[in-house]
Amino acid sequence: MVRSICFAVLLFACSSKPGVGDACTTSDATDECDDGLVCTKEATKTVCETLCDSASVTCPMGTTCSGISGGSHKSCQPTGSATP
Repeated sequence: MVRSICFAVLLFACSSKPGVGDACTTSDATDECDDGLVCTKEATKTVCETLCDSASVTCPMGTTCSGISGGSHKSCQPTGSATP
């Protein structure tokens, strides 16, 4: 019984999607990251950032809502970052 519970917890933990700031692969993809996040290509890396397509989303301090280069979505990107 304990072994089954441990396996279930491990399986759940390993199958979760990346969170804010975690690496992802395809810029502008919404299916690679946790809900409400979008994969964003930044200057030196591609990471999950908060999706801000909706006017109701307020970006955290130190970020600004900007379009994703070559994509159709916007994400909360670090202020001063250049999206290639």
